[in-house]
Amino acid sequence: MPRLYLALLIALTAAAQRKSGSPLDHLPKSMQVLTHFGERADFSPDNARIAFMAKSFGDAFVIDLKTRAIRCLTCGVPGAAFLRIMHLSDGNYILIGAERFSDIRTSRRRDNELWFLSNVPNSKPVKLGQKMSEGAAISKKQLKMSWSETPAQFPDLPAGYSRIVVADLVYEQGALKIANKKTVFESKSPACVAESQDFYDNDTKLTFTCYRPQGLGAVMSLDLATGQTTDHSQTATIYNEVEGIFPNGQYTLVESSKQVESLGGHHGSHEIDIWKLKLDGTGRDFTRLTHFNDYEGWKASNPVISTDSRHMAFQVARTADEAGVGYGLVLMTLPR
Repeated sequence: MPRLYLALLIALTAAAQRKSGSPLDHLPKSMQVLTHFGERADFSPDNARIAFMAKSFGDAFVIDLKTRAIRCLTCGVPGAAFLRIMHLSDGNYILIGAERFSDIRTSRRRDNELWFLSNVPNSKPVKLGQKMSEGAAISKKQLKMSWSETPAQFPDLPAGYSRIVVADLVYEQGALKIANKKTVFESKSPACVAESQDFYDNDTKLTFTCYRPQGLGAVMSLDLATGQTTDHSQTATIYNEVEGIFPNGQYTLVESSKQVESLGGHHGSHEIDIWKLKLDGTGRDFTRLTHFNDYEGWKASNPVISTDSRHMAFQVARTADEAGVGYGLVLMTLPR
């Protein structure tokens, strides 16, 4: 049998293992649908609420986990074009997005910047004067955050370059300001395009994703004192994007295409599910938490962990869409 034909037969056989229908019709008892719209969930510091985006380049909302009441946070902002909302440790918010929408590529890359939003009802977002790439890491213990910068926001940077910045957040006369910015990691090659994700170990370490060519990625950590980096996923052939971290700092969540090895498909950000990875540098302790990609055309993405380790929130997503696009939130109760 010709080698090409055999490879095609194997791929078709593997792809046939995926089920038809929707994973939402077959949720385990540990999962419940929170909303039927929205993406990019983020737990409040007291775990009583989840902030989320209605859609990419849209408005930010918050849902009360006890009453399930949903409130819009930015509907008073004409033409809101935000991509992310995240809680600060004091209960206020950081918004990420462009001042106005022009097109997907420009607004998501060149014009992406940081905003402050007070938790006082009817507050307006305030620009912090800082452009950045994709998402950010925000400390759950203090007013501190990290983000990445690339030539898309700063054209004077060399092609293929990316860096991670850490900074303090301070209030001056009631206004939030960025202070003490410091570059803590640099990549001078497109072989690793860095994106900050989470602080851990009392904010002495930072997880980040190292995006690699051919749409792949690695789960990395950075020791902020020594500058030492560790590859925790330990594979060059699978898409692994680090997501929410467990409060003890021993495990993190990962968007991974690891299940493609048994289900078929292509490694990358489209065919993903949520996995739990131990941050021990071996890449061996990988546990699958969701099985949305068992169903044709579906994936689970953008997971976060509550600060009491009791729940995981993530979004329902479709494999045909770009990263970050979601169609509702699911809450999972984690085993104790």
